[in-house]
Order: sequence, then C-alpha cells, then structure tokens
Amino acid sequence: MRRYPPIAEHGLIGDLQTAALVSSDGVLNWLCSPRFDSPSVFAALLDHDRGGHFAITSEVPGTSVRQLYVADTAVLITRFLTPEGVGEVVDFMPVEQPETAGSRHRVVRVMRVVRGTVRLALECRPRFDYGREPHELVLDDGTAHFRGRSIAAHLQVLGPVSMERDGDDVRASVTLDAGRLAAAVLTLDDPDAEPPGPLTSDELWSRFIAVHRFWHGWIRRCRYRGRWQQMVNRSVITLKLLTYAPTGAPIAAATTGLPEQVGGERNWDYRYTWVRDASLSVRAMLDLGFTEEAHAFRQWLGRRAKPVGDGDEEPLQIMYRVDGDPDLVEETLDHLEGWRGSAPVRAGNGAARQLQLDIYGEAAFALSQSPDLGREGGYDGWQRFAAMLDWLADHWDRPDEGIWETRGGRQDFTFSRVMCWVAFDRGVRVATEYARPADLPRWTAARDAILHQVMREGWSTRRNAFVQHYGSEVLDASLLLMPVVGFVAPRDPRWLSTLDAMDEELVSDSLVYRYDPAASPDGLRGSEGTFSLCSFLYVDALARAGRLDQARYAFDKMLTYANHVGLFAEEIGPTGEQLGNFPQAFTHLALITAAMALDAELDRAESEGDGHVGRWPPDRPVGGGSPAGGGGPWLPAVD
Repeated sequence: MRRYPPIAEHGLIGDLQTAALVSSDGVLNWLCSPRFDSPSVFAALLDHDRGGHFAITSEVPGTSVRQLYVADTAVLITRFLTPEGVGEVVDFMPVEQPETAGSRHRVVRVMRVVRGTVRLALECRPRFDYGREPHELVLDDGTAHFRGRSIAAHLQVLGPVSMERDGDDVRASVTLDAGRLAAAVLTLDDPDAEPPGPLTSDELWSRFIAVHRFWHGWIRRCRYRGRWQQMVNRSVITLKLLTYAPTGAPIAAATTGLPEQVGGERNWDYRYTWVRDASLSVRAMLDLGFTEEAHAFRQWLGRRAKPVGDGDEEPLQIMYRVDGDPDLVEETLDHLEGWRGSAPVRAGNGAARQLQLDIYGEAAFALSQSPDLGREGGYDGWQRFAAMLDWLADHWDRPDEGIWETRGGRQDFTFSRVMCWVAFDRGVRVATEYARPADLPRWTAARDAILHQVMREGWSTRRNAFVQHYGSEVLDASLLLMPVVGFVAPRDPRWLSTLDAMDEELVSDSLVYRYDPAASPDGLRGSEGTFSLCSFLYVDALARAGRLDQARYAFDKMLTYANHVGLFAEEIGPTGEQLGNFPQAFTHLALITAAMALDAELDRAESEGDGHVGRWPPDRPVGGGSPAGGGGPWLPAVD
C-alpha cells in the first residue's frame, strides 16, 4: 500500500446515499456512513495511520494494476496483472430505492482470477468518526463484527477466505486459480441492528445483476448523442452518484480536506449542497432528459427559502446538508495528518454563514427552467418566490463574500450583481408568461438598475474588460457565466474584449485560474492550481463566441487531464496533477455544458458550410499568461 496515492488515482462507487473511493491498487480509503456528510468509516485518504482502510491488494511483487468502469455503470474493476496470473476485484454498492433510505449500506467486493493463479491480501481496518471512536471486534462463523458506539460494520466473506484477528481489525490471504471467485461484503448499520443474514453466491450474483441493470437503465434516458458521448455519460453518472436520492440534493464533492495546494490550508469540506452548484445543474439535467432529478432538486430548493419578514435575515443560505439542515458548524480535526501533510483537515463548513448574493439568481435560474414555477408550482409556491424577489429588491446593492467564498472581507463583486440581475430577469419573464401576480414595475426597475450599475462600475476602461469587483482591475473567471445566463450577448464587443483579457492573464495552456490571489488577496495563505470548472466554462464561452477551433482544441486538451476512469478533482496543479476535493460535481457539470455548447456551435457551423471558424492559427498569442508566471501561446503562430 502507498501511504498517500495521488488524489486522481481513485474510482468512485456509491449507492446514491453515500460513496466510497477505491484507489487504483485496490484500497478503499474513503467512505462515510450513513450519508455523504456523516463521519467517516474509512479515511486513510486523510491519515494513513489513523484513518482506516479496507484493502484488497496483490501480494505478488512486480504487479501492474489497471482500473476501469464497466461501461455506463458505477461498477468499478481493479485488475492485477502479476507474473503468475491476472486477477480482478469488482467493486460496487447496491442501490436501494430512495424511500428505503436508512442506516444500512453495503460495499460488495468480488475477487476473481481470469488467468493463472493470483495471491491477494485482504485487510479491513475501520476507524469510526474520523478515527475518534473506538470499536470492538467479534469474529463469528466467517463474519467479522466491528461495533462502535454510533455505528457497526459487518464483514462477510465467501469462498476460500479465512480471516484472522489483527488487534481489533482483520486480515486474510486469498489464493485463487483461474475461474475461481471469492467475495467480501461489508455491511454498515446501526450498532443495535440485527446483523446481516448468511451470504450466498446466488444473492451476490443477484445484487450484481441488479446494480448493472439499474445503471444501464438509468443512463439510457440520457439524450446526449454528441461528439463526446463517453465522457458526458461518465460525468452524468458521476453527478448521479453525488446526489442524495432521498431528497434529490446533489453534493459538491464526495470528500473533505483534500488540499488545493499540497501542504496548504485551503482544505474545505465539500460534502454539502451548494445552492449555486446544484441550481446551475438543472438546465443541463433537463436538456439531457433527466427531468425527475431536476424536479426533485427544485422541490428541495423550494423548501429551503425562509418566509420573508421585516428584518434583514437572508431567505437563503449558500449551502445546506443533504436533508436541508442549515447547521454546518466547522470543526478542525487536528488528530488527522491530512493528505500528504496538508492540514488542517476540516469537517463542516463555516462559509455556510457567508453572504453571497449570487445564490438568489442561481435559485431563480433553476426554478424558472420549466413551467413548474409559473404553471404547476401552485399559488403558494409562486408567492414564496415573489416574496423573495420583493425582499431582494431592497437588498441586492450590498457588498458580499462572492462566489469563491473568500475570507478577506466583503466587496461589491460583479458576479454577485450579475446573478441578482438574473433573479429579476427570470422573475419578470415567468410572471409575464404565466400571468402570475408580481410587482413587475419594481422588479423591472431593479433589473435595469443592476445592468446599468454593472456596465458602469464593473467595467474597466483601462483593462477593456469586466472586472472582479467594483473599483478593481482584477479579472475573474466566474464572469465566464455572463453570456450563459444572458447578461451579455456571447459576441458583444465588451464581452469579446473581456474574453481576450482573460486569455492573456488567467489562461495558461488552455487551463484557467479563478483569479490572481496576489492581485486580489482572499484572506488565505498559499496559492492554488487552475480551476477545472473554469477551464470548461472557458470552452463554453469560446464556443458561444464563435471561436470554434480554439474552443475544441481547449476542450480536447482539458479532457486529457481526466483521471484513468474519467473523473476530475477541483483543480489541476502546476505539474498536471489533480488537487482539491474529488470528484467535483461542478467540474463534471461544466464539462457536460461545454460539450453541449460546443456540439451545438459546431453543428451550426457545419450546416452553414463554415468548417473553419475562429482563430487558427491565432493572430496573436492566446492564453499566454497566468498568475503563476507560466505561459506561452496556446499554439505558435505560423507565417
């Protein structure tokens, strides 16, 4: 076992209530239960010695490993190519119906050999509550029972596997010949619940068939038939894996504490539902044909808005737990080392109490993406929405912490104002189209006032670009969403000059930084890599601007940074490594929307007989600078 495999050296499995990460050498080193945002059962990803792991690895020196998904499923296969034979571990979590959500979850790990003979080593070392809760082990008739105060884990084995005690943990050595199978099934449950019944090979096979059919049946609903179907399908499945089925709330990532800079302090907990990220996914899910998922989230979001009173209390906060609980108290897990020494490790997220005005625009964007709000949401649902906009009309013109949750003080962020414009714009549209009662003169006045203010205060004549916040000269990649939400036309001269400025300052070899922390201090030490989300937003903006050759080149290059099974973390580091929490839902959402936008523009160009649109070669260096001091043209000019 490696102490800390690279973040990207993992595949994701899950049951739509929680998820596990399995490294490419067969080690399950991240799993929380019973929900995504619950304390961990295995967290070796954050502390090799204290975190706990469940490993099935090759005992043979010189083993090569390969990892892949069964196509269009969340069934993960880790292959061991040894000098003596070829073996596999097939990992999955059975998917239960949302109405049966509870504390019981299963991880199924099937071992088989396809050639020769393979010797495997099994170790199961759970560490409940981030390694803070002790447990007792009882070995009973082929089952290992790990019992803690708040949770129990039961490990059942099938085939030639004989477990032995190793302190309060277990280990085993497994030797299989070609055609032979063995299995280890871990069941997580309440400590006072009845242990699982006997494990049979027929039951194991039925679980595999059921999960295989579930994922194939689900992905068949996807309408995407474009040029990048394999990557889009993998991203859609990843978004589904990161959605809590009982409520329809998607989380930002499966992990907490993975660093944006190795050894740095930018280590946050992403296992919660951000209004921003989830709201922007609604349009994509509808376009892809996943109307049930989009509707479930809109229902969840509609229940989050507080009744508007006479005070200044915000109707929404920026993130919630998957069940809608607004309590995300942040604590530091000082006993954990952190991935490769990147401390502190945090659970909870103090940014939940930040003021981020953009969420009102994103919420309105999500709720207005179908007729539900105006036609089917009912009188009460519309009244709550209208009351929120009435309240926002008096509260939009304030400094806030902004989309990137900076901890360096509030500013008048341009993106926040743009999204407040979106809130009023969508409200006016829906009220007009469906004849809903609304204070249209007030909403229209607020919408127009915001547009005039952004054009005046958020525009730098010196930079010839929209800037991060009023009074600054700093560029910000969040503004790549301006044409997506309709604030500016994608080929408006002001927007094209902003895109050119970003090319020069924020883009490095088609990878995009959020902003330059040196020019705009965010209250945190250290630096960060390029944001994969922003790199895909950049592709989207290029495509809409008609720079199709540049867009396609940037997109194809960005896909090379995916890991071996098609997953993306939050960032790309200076040497191409993936950093930050993993996998990040917003990045996979942006991949999907970029692919759809690029497909649409390429199809349009081909139908119009224009097979060569954009700059090829560029008439000037593009993407030549970065906050990190790197750069060079994205493709050399040709005489």
